[in-house]
Amino acid sequence: MSSDTCNKQQHWEQVYQQKQPEQVSWYQNQPGWSLQLIKQHASPDTSLIDVGSGATGLIGDLLALGYHQLTVLDISDAALKVNQQRLGNQASLVQWLVADITQAQLPAQAYDLWHDRAVFHFLTEKPDREAYVKNLKHSLKTGGYLLISCFSEQGPEKCSGLPVVRYNAQSLAAEFGEAFVLKQQHNELHTTPFGTSQAFLYLLLQKV
Repeated sequence: MSSDTCNKQQHWEQVYQQKQPEQVSWYQNQPGWSLQLIKQHASPDTSLIDVGSGATGLIGDLLALGYHQLTVLDISDAALKVNQQRLGNQASLVQWLVADITQAQLPAQAYDLWHDRAVFHFLTEKPDREAYVKNLKHSLKTGGYLLISCFSEQGPEKCSGLPVVRYNAQSLAAEFGEAFVLKQQHNELHTTPFGTSQAFLYLLLQKV
């Protein structure tokens, strides 16, 4: 593990050890666009990976809807333990991976849908974004969907004390190249637990 990965992991471990899930700015009581688009484009029998899942309630919602091929990846073991505790016995139905998505070893052509809410915008260095995209192309099936959400151009410049990259639909879609076709885009003004607003951009792309 590189020193950069160790530093990132340490940062997120501290976040999830020191705060409750509903005390972080990106917390959603309802997963909104994520859940809606997943239901539209992935049946309960399809294979999904949630990258940077953290302590989100999305996994519990998907299990309640009958989704049963779920993989959850996060750099923070503490975040995943919060999620596992919330799910109780249902946690055994999910595959849990503690890994940095820029370095994770994922199986080839394994997933029908790749979901990422608020991870990619933390990749401020081009090599990290390229490594992310390489992993995405390797493990997402042809015809599969990428559902990704980042801060829009009106979003904050930092999150959790870290700098981020803000995107519009064209600049975000361009990161994934000609292998992906943009199918839908949506804007969301997310209200944080502290009463402030964060502007998010959601893209649904298909691997061709």
